[in-house]
Amino acid sequence: MTITGEIRGSRPRRPPPRWKITSLEVLCVLLVLALVLQDWLVGVLDVAVLRTASTVFVAICVQALPFLVLGVLISGAIAAFIPASALRRALPKRTAFAVPVAGIAGVALPGCECASVPVSRRLMQQGVAPAAALTFLLAAPAVNPIVLVSTAVAFPNAPMMVPARFVGALLTAVVMGWLWTRFGKAEWIAERALRRLPDNDGTSRWVVFAETARHDLVDAGGFLVLGGVFAAAFNVLVPQAWLETLGGQIVLAVIVMSLLAVVLALCSEADAFVAASMSALPLLPRLVFLVVGPAVDVKLIALQAGAFGKSFALRFAPATFVVAIASALAAGAVFL
Repeated sequence: MTITGEIRGSRPRRPPPRWKITSLEVLCVLLVLALVLQDWLVGVLDVAVLRTASTVFVAICVQALPFLVLGVLISGAIAAFIPASALRRALPKRTAFAVPVAGIAGVALPGCECASVPVSRRLMQQGVAPAAALTFLLAAPAVNPIVLVSTAVAFPNAPMMVPARFVGALLTAVVMGWLWTRFGKAEWIAERALRRLPDNDGTSRWVVFAETARHDLVDAGGFLVLGGVFAAAFNVLVPQAWLETLGGQIVLAVIVMSLLAVVLALCSEADAFVAASMSALPLLPRLVFLVVGPAVDVKLIALQAGAFGKSFALRFAPATFVVAIASALAAGAVFL
């Protein structure tokens, strides 16, 4: 055997390429099956319950989608073109005064929940007091004009839901900021979140805008679909007698709606339409749903754990949950 033959013989054989089933193949198969079985599917799906559910689902998604798109575009623009140092310079030096100012800044600098977490971390890395940065984190997704307009559109017969939501959400953010000022400890926040960074890392602003908007739209759009499916199922599967019982027990209704807000993790630009679809419930439990959702949900808890550390999330999320419920109840007592 020659040297060349030995070398060739010593080469490991590559395994034959395996054909992997991806989401594209699955989608194609489903489309083909739908075309082949369309007559049977029409007969099976043409029932009153499914027609009602599909109507509710489409109505929620169609109403909420424009606000969702506008929200993610503004969120991307803020991430790309407004440096975190601009807000840092606008905040008062004293933390007690910086907290409410950071809350009001959420009106001028709106963003979805996904965007508010990295923005708040950026503020900390640029020297903003953690209490003020956390106040902005809670306020920006909940008190901005897009959320308030979407709430007004979703509740045309209950206009006081708009100021009630604004006050409840702002109160939640400010109270949590002050509580952090009094009781928060720097060691609860991961060191990477407090490490000072420069404003610009060299990435094109338009790239940041496009990537932020795309990420937020895909992420929030998925949760919007999930919320629409839940609302449709809620309207057709839950017996009316149960809803009347739940509506008559206000404490139980508040607990149920606050837990749903945490689990569903809806985008704040779209959650009002899901809440409005639950018309059998009183306004107060639905207000709790709208105040708790942007402040604490499973998606936010995961984002906060990744950005600020698990130790922070395990303390901040439960406290925010309690404060958000109390703030919503206080706002509801005044406005509803």
